[in-house]
Amino acid sequence: MTGPRLRGGDLVRLTTTASVQFFRPITVRVIRELAHITYDGWLWLDGYELDAKGAAVARRELYVRREGVQLVKAAPTAAPGIRQSVRRAPVRVR
Repeated sequence: MTGPRLRGGDLVRLTTTASVQFFRPITVRVIRELAHITYDGWLWLDGYELDAKGAAVARRELYVRREGVQLVKAAPTAAPGIRQSVRRAPVRVR
């Protein structure tokens, strides 16, 4: 398996190298990789499509080639043994 293993909070860019459906590239904030059975080298991911300002505009389940997923920014990691509490404002989805 090639390409990044995605985690919640990762920002990824999807272009035609991920799937032909992304003729117009999109940026996605990953919620999680879904455990659906797929062809080798493909994956389902659950995430929010972001607009140019970084605001979520739609929640999507996407079927993509792992090699075509471009990691823009990895999710922050917590120090071992320390649980982080994160407060976020509600996300408005159009």
